[in-house]
Amino acid sequence: MLTHHVVPGKVLAKDVQAGEVTTVQGGVLRVATEGGVRINDAKVVKPDVIASNGVIHVIDTVVPPNL
Repeated sequence: MLTHHVVPGKVLAKDVQAGEVTTVQGGVLRVATEGGVRINDAKVVKPDVIASNGVIHVIDTVVPPNL
């Protein structure tokens, strides 16, 4: 489940673009930027948490993989 929430690369909030991204698991997530950033149905509530191994964008719900 965790790798379904991880996208390769370092993407800061200012660089996020609407469209689709592929996770490290190989799934696809929809990104919308109108009215705030959304990942599928989850809203980004805290962007740009810098970690030693990348950037975290905190979302308000779990995004289940498409099975």
